[in-house]
Amino acid sequence: MTNNLLKDFLNRIPQDYQDLLSSFLSQAENIIHLERLAQLENTARKNPSLTIFPEEKSVFNALIKTPVKDVKAVILGQDPYHTPGLAQGLAFSIPENIPTHSKSYPSSLRNMSKALFLDGFEPLPNGNLNSWAEQGILLLNSCLTVSEGEPNSHQSWGWNLLTNAIIEALSHQHPIAWLLWGKFAQKSSSLISMHHPHLILSASHPSGLGVYQTENPFLFKGDIKSCAHFKTTNEWLKKMGKEPIQWSHSIFI
Repeated sequence: MTNNLLKDFLNRIPQDYQDLLSSFLSQAENIIHLERLAQLENTARKNPSLTIFPEEKSVFNALIKTPVKDVKAVILGQDPYHTPGLAQGLAFSIPENIPTHSKSYPSSLRNMSKALFLDGFEPLPNGNLNSWAEQGILLLNSCLTVSEGEPNSHQSWGWNLLTNAIIEALSHQHPIAWLLWGKFAQKSSSLISMHHPHLILSASHPSGLGVYQTENPFLFKGDIKSCAHFKTTNEWLKKMGKEPIQWSHSIFI
């Protein structure tokens, strides 16, 4: 039973990421860990008293949407949204039908829109970041599942062993821009191999009041200036001979 669960679990990971993780997957202790992770997820999804986000087919959506060869930038999140109707398997992204002025619209996305505007881009038309993923931005959460209404509820499952391995392996592939927002994401900087000339950008997390309240804020108080990560990433991509990201529908300056 466990072997079948593990096989099904691994088959949900795109082949190019399985290839990327070939060294990781060849180690017996990692396979044992993934067997436990697969069992935990399977048991939780069968529990009628629990609702798990995102749905099973979307857990590895970030990897599906952004193939290894296309990764230009990585934006790291912590875990999926725990509110019904939001989690898509892409860090920070929500369905486009969530109104931007509704209570359901996350503060992180509101502040990301402010930062885009301050960087010279149009604000986000909605919270669906699929277009970012399709342009080569890996929107990766450290933990890939969560129980409804319980933020960080699956941190103890050990998803981070897998996602950390992805971060480390990707950093050996080619130069990448790493956008590390908040202390949790910034811990991942130690995983990034400097074998390639990566761009590593750090700022406070874009959610809530914390967006302003660090020595390296995502937004400056009064929304007078941003951390400029969107603009800086595009400038770096151009220097690297790569297409810049179309962060929003148009650029107005």
